[in-house]
Amino acid sequence: MPRLFIGIDLPPGVDDHLEMMCYGLPEARWEGADKFHLTLRFIGEVDGRVHREIVDALQELDSPSFLLGLKGMGMFPPRGLPTSVWAGLVDTAPLLALRQKVDACLRKVPDVPPDPRKFIPHVTIARTGDCELDDVMVYLTEHSLMRTELFPVERVLLFSSTKTHHGSAYRIEAAFPLRPV
Repeated sequence: MPRLFIGIDLPPGVDDHLEMMCYGLPEARWEGADKFHLTLRFIGEVDGRVHREIVDALQELDSPSFLLGLKGMGMFPPRGLPTSVWAGLVDTAPLLALRQKVDACLRKVPDVPPDPRKFIPHVTIARTGDCELDDVMVYLTEHSLMRTELFPVERVLLFSSTKTHHGSAYRIEAAFPLRPV
């Protein structure tokens, strides 16, 4: 069964910007441009029937397009030994509004439970499970002023994720356009 999540892809210029930052952290497993995305909602493993119901529910998504930019760096968890390094966002308000509308669509699918986790918008740059905390802190300090150009968010994507021996591989299952402003 595929693992599904809903997200936003990044334009090539932003992917390139992030990929140029994929160095300087010993033992990090870098995500790379083919995997950079912003997750709006993790769903998990579903069967074919639920997959179709999710696609049908998201067809009703009615939300305006908006501009988004990345700014600053952080790590998860915020305290203790980090497991990932991520890029933050310039303005989260339009993204939070979009997330609420996505959740409203998904509430129409009985077999998709609400996400119990707090939504913290970010783009994962690296997995840092084997990195030293001091190295992660130096990396975050060196890239603390990172900022990308603003880019239009004009669609939401339903992704599937499959595990490979090189990590996860993502595939776009469906796209849902946002309303032009």
